[in-house]
Amino acid sequence: MADKLKITLVKSTIGAIPKHKATVEALGLRKLNKTVEMPDNAAIRGMIDHVKHLIKVEEI
Repeated sequence: MADKLKITLVKSTIGAIPKHKATVEALGLRKLNKTVEMPDNAAIRGMIDHVKHLIKVEEI
């Protein structure tokens, strides 16, 4: 596993189910094409798995 993950919101949450919107916001992504760095742990990986169709993930 990598030390950190670079997560970018690549698809809008308009029309997404409320649970997915909340997960994207909990990851710190508020606007399209915004990128955040998060630690690589099981909790973050689980959140990523729920919204993998809306985001792009890179290991750094």
